[in-house]
Amino acid sequence: MHGWRWVSATHFRTAAVLGAAAILLAAAGPTMPVERRIPAEDASQGVASDGRFVYAIDNSRIGKYRIADGQRMAQWVGDPAVVPHLNSCAAVRRELVCASSNYPAVPQTSSVEFFDLRTLRHLRSHKFGPTDGSLTAFDRHDGAWWAAFAQYDGKGGAPGKDHRATRLTRFDDRFRAIGHWTLPPGLLERLAPHSVSGASWTPRGLLALTGHDRPEVYLVTVPRGRGVVALVKIVPITTEGQAIAWDPRRRTALWSISRRDRALVLTDLSEALSVAR
Repeated sequence: MHGWRWVSATHFRTAAVLGAAAILLAAAGPTMPVERRIPAEDASQGVASDGRFVYAIDNSRIGKYRIADGQRMAQWVGDPAVVPHLNSCAAVRRELVCASSNYPAVPQTSSVEFFDLRTLRHLRSHKFGPTDGSLTAFDRHDGAWWAAFAQYDGKGGAPGKDHRATRLTRFDDRFRAIGHWTLPPGLLERLAPHSVSGASWTPRGLLALTGHDRPEVYLVTVPRGRGVVALVKIVPITTEGQAIAWDPRRRTALWSISRRDRALVLTDLSEALSVAR
């Protein structure tokens, strides 16, 4: 696992200034170069990668594709009545760990679904039950689980709440919450009227977030314990948000999806990460 990156209060004040400047300049920044595109009919919600294979996520199905030639090697198809809305997945050791919710139904309920990485056989579930938000992203970092619980304006949102109630939660191995964070106003403005769709830890200890439809990656730092994450940099990409994953063999290359093209896209973010250090 990557080392934890704690930052000082001075750094956070600086990051806030840099984040505000990035918001103003995001549209003018160069789009990061695309290295690979793999057609995948399952690519509508997100993507995960173990370095050799890439996994396309749909509402109730997952496709496993070999990176070398783009061939689909396996597929899991679930019952939409049981798994109506997979949001994202992460390759963790020998398992594919996926965030699932009942979006757009309310009250909101969420679960984590575990699959065998080799065969895509469903192994088990962890049911959160009613949740304050829809679980959209779930990743492993620093010996803990990290979850994004999304709220929305209108459809899929809890009554009396909107996208500003989106939060990040850290869980221990027994799925007990051990930290909560909210998002800064500048980042929330970029996500509205939707919310966080993807969250994946970078090789350098930054957390990468994506929204629902903007072609942008948001690099943030997370303070100790709880509080508000700090926006460090906005990185323009060619794909329209949704769930993301770093490639384990190319630690500065990010997988994302193009919903309109139904494709898995690998983008080189090495330049953006070097500037964000």
